[in-house]
Amino acid sequence: MRSQVSRPADNHVHTHWSWDTADSSTMARACERAVAEGLPAVAFTEHLDFTVWTEEDPATAYGLIDRHPAHQLPIDVEGYFAELAECRDRFPELRILSGVETGEPHLFAASIAAHLRDSPVDRILGSLHSLSLDGRLVGVGRLLYSDPDATMRRYLGEMVDMIESSDVFQVLAHVDFPRRYWPGGSQHYVEKDYEEEYRAVFRALAGSGRALEVNTSSPLASVDQVRWFREEGGEAVSFGSDAHQPTAVGQRFDLAVDIVEAAGFRPGRDRFDFWRR
Repeated sequence: MRSQVSRPADNHVHTHWSWDTADSSTMARACERAVAEGLPAVAFTEHLDFTVWTEEDPATAYGLIDRHPAHQLPIDVEGYFAELAECRDRFPELRILSGVETGEPHLFAASIAAHLRDSPVDRILGSLHSLSLDGRLVGVGRLLYSDPDATMRRYLGEMVDMIESSDVFQVLAHVDFPRRYWPGGSQHYVEKDYEEEYRAVFRALAGSGRALEVNTSSPLASVDQVRWFREEGGEAVSFGSDAHQPTAVGQRFDLAVDIVEAAGFRPGRDRFDFWRR
């Protein structure tokens, strides 16, 4: 077992304040798990997604009219921050960060800015879960089955656009999210086939000075993938369990640490920091 001192913070945790997470997934239970795992910190990055948007959002200019499926719900900000305060009092040994996971931030700049103006947070993730199809935003998993290769290349290209046109987020979450839904199983996905597209994403991300997440709910990145980020100038790596239940907090972090170290990154200035090259 790796020493607790070297274990990184979990910068991507969901609780029942996220629309896709069960009521039983409380902040307190997630904190209990984090302490048991020896983590120095957790960030509660609840989903910030939009099913309606304003005229000022780029999604409107792009001709998007709705989202499918539209199960996303807004965050109960008052309840979220009240529970966060309770956990900070209850778990003084754990650094607890507020946060959001912004879905498609390049499309909803005005709506995200309005939310953060009223409810600022410590940690902001940027994610791409959906692509446009005939005026609708559609979950990328639904688009894979007709042409997985073309969808994956389009996805990574859209991620470059997201990085270049949105500066609101600090960490790029699950760079290859579609792998979770790969036809026939994620074991059939070949990272090397998309090296050129990954490198374009990593150049854009490195150029912006932001961190790459190693997501341990997704099929884990290879050492090669994290090294591509480093070779393209990437400076910082964040670890995220993407936990939607307390037992998943810090999951597979020992293996993720081995991958990140093999790619040339080390713990940062203090145990709460991103890992650095």
